[in-house]
Amino acid sequence: MRKSFDTLAALVIGVIEEDPQSGHLFLFINRRRNRLKVLWWDRSGYCLLAKRLEHGQFRVFDRADGTAGAFEMSASDLALILDGIDLRGAKRRLSHDAMSHTVSA
Repeated sequence: MRKSFDTLAALVIGVIEEDPQSGHLFLFINRRRNRLKVLWWDRSGYCLLAKRLEHGQFRVFDRADGTAGAFEMSASDLALILDGIDLRGAKRRLSHDAMSHTVSA
C-alpha cells in the first residue's frame, strides 16, 4: 500500500484500461485485506482516501473464477464495504421500482 496518486492512476490506465479522470472511484485493497485506498478525480486533482481496519478484513466480492481483478460496484456496496460489512453471499431484495415494471399476464 505504498503507491500514491500517480502510481495508482497509472495502474487504472495500464491494468484495468479505464480513465482515472472519469470521476469514477477506484478501490485498491492490499493482500491481507485490512487496508484499502480509493482514488478519485474531482475535476481539479486526485483525491486519495485510505482506511485501515484494526481488526478483521474488508470483505469484497470475489470473482467467480477466484482471481483478483476489476469489477464494478454500486455506491451503496462501497459504503457497506467501508463500514466493514461482508457482502459475500449477500442478496439484494427486489426494489419497488423493479417490481412495478413487471408485466402480469
